[in-house]
Amino acid sequence: MTFTPRTRFVNPRLGTYFGIFASALAAVFFLAAIFEQLGMADTTIRWIMMLGPIALYGAVGIASATAQPLDYFAAGRRVPAVFTGLALAVSALGATGLVTLTGVFFVSGFDGLAITIGGLAGFVVMAILLAPFLRKFGAYTVPTYLGRRFESRLLRLLSACFLAVPMMLLIAAELRIASSVGAWLTMVSAATLIPALAMFVLVTIVPGGMRSLSWSNAAQAITVILAFLVPVAMVATIVTKIPLPQLTYGPIVRSLIRQEAALALPAVAATPFAFDLPGEGLATIAKRFATPFGAIGPGAFVVTMLTMMAGLASAPWLLPRVSATPGVHEARKSLGWATFIFGVLVLTMTSVAAFMRAPLMELVLSSEPGNIPTWLRDVLSAGLAEITTVSTRIAVTSVSFQRDGVFLALPIATGLPSAFIYLAAAAAIAAALASASAAAMALGNLLSEDIVNGLSWEPPSDTARLLIARVMLAAAVGTGVAIAIFAPTDPLKLLLWAIAITGATAFPALVLSIWWKRLNSYGALAGLVAGFAVAVTAIIAGEAGWISISGVVASAAAIPASTAAAMIVSVLTPAPTRHALELVRDIRVPGGEILYDREMQRLRLKQRRGGT
Repeated sequence: MTFTPRTRFVNPRLGTYFGIFASALAAVFFLAAIFEQLGMADTTIRWIMMLGPIALYGAVGIASATAQPLDYFAAGRRVPAVFTGLALAVSALGATGLVTLTGVFFVSGFDGLAITIGGLAGFVVMAILLAPFLRKFGAYTVPTYLGRRFESRLLRLLSACFLAVPMMLLIAAELRIASSVGAWLTMVSAATLIPALAMFVLVTIVPGGMRSLSWSNAAQAITVILAFLVPVAMVATIVTKIPLPQLTYGPIVRSLIRQEAALALPAVAATPFAFDLPGEGLATIAKRFATPFGAIGPGAFVVTMLTMMAGLASAPWLLPRVSATPGVHEARKSLGWATFIFGVLVLTMTSVAAFMRAPLMELVLSSEPGNIPTWLRDVLSAGLAEITTVSTRIAVTSVSFQRDGVFLALPIATGLPSAFIYLAAAAAIAAALASASAAAMALGNLLSEDIVNGLSWEPPSDTARLLIARVMLAAAVGTGVAIAIFAPTDPLKLLLWAIAITGATAFPALVLSIWWKRLNSYGALAGLVAGFAVAVTAIIAGEAGWISISGVVASAAAIPASTAAAMIVSVLTPAPTRHALELVRDIRVPGGEILYDREMQRLRLKQRRGGT
């Protein structure tokens, strides 16, 4: 048995290249900060912080152009674990998570942990149950894996149609949140920015496909980590004297508990399956920060966490990324890095919410009629909050904050220079571009490989294959733009729907395909159809008010329905072939040849022999 060396394709200069990128990013920030101190117009500084980082991502993506299918679809299988982990964490969270969940923590307190804990658990489940084995198989898309695993073109085609839906929702969500933050930063309308940002996504990833995506995502992830953490670290230094907000906001939370008790802020107890997170726009604090189960009931908390776990673990825009690592060992390491980075970002989001709540509670306890402090005036003038009464003493319910503006309101309220505020906005835009690019790349590959070329096991010529993939990538981005413009919906809802549909559709089939040999093509197809149908029906019923619980919570019933359908139909239909059983055995062996690459080599050899 031959083994592929794990590091022979890794570029030893990657650290140098991304060190140069980080230096260039820092130069853009310091340039904006210097110009601010020199009195340059605020509009110019805003555009510097908008266009400077974007130009750097574009340069990285264009410089990674390729004409080789393996590079286009799998980045040559030479992306180190740490860079894959960076891309996975930021693409999974995206700006929709980074921005909206920060607002959710501020308004609803720790109830938002139902989503983030599920995300962390999803990476753990992916690392244990799925990623190493899909890396060994090496397929470029999830439907390709399912179709070849069960030797079924119909399964490949239908799974592609089902999994295209959540990816379109995700692209629309990220474009909407990016355009919203970009509109605040540049004063250009969000409707204008949506197609502009989509065009940038295409320019960045079309030249090199997964290769361009991997390196531009790494650059965007570095931007997110630096640009999101630095302003919050500055705030933590001002408030606690220690620049580690993730570890030092505990005393702030204890102070909030005392202040909220003094204000008699209600400790709301939600019904078991309530799911009432703040929507897009203005929201007021209605419950205590550290009291659980006020916005999300205990039953809904567990169900939401499990739904997020299943959806993220089987996400078709994340799983193909592990196929770009040099080997199975690196695939596992990349998930470790992703879990760590995701956790750091989540802790930073909760610290932002706590640091932002603290001055508001102090204001409510000590305010006098007509007295609005400077920090609140600055936040109001930035359009991130509204106040309903100033003639009487300010109450908690008198001040409403934009849910998606809390992460920007904190550096404003602390009095940081404008460059730091715009740096935080640049972090959100980078996260949105990373997530939208990942979903667009996965959807484009799915459309080209599994729908356009999915009726034949033999791939077309390299030139035709890459041309079709690039055209379908443009179609995927265009579809996301259309949904974002013509069907505007709360980005957080779009994200939750996408993850819920993914978990219900793909998770049972993927797990059973590896860990239960009796599963056959009929069972896998039944599981996919049942999971997708039940999840979509539940979401529609919840949104339309036909049922009394949220569609996201109700969609959890689709996972056991999908699992049961897959197992029952498999038992009632013929057993898998010997070839399918041997394929499962090969998938479970971590070493050896990549199964998909071996199959492609055989097909190419067959084509050459047929041509001669």
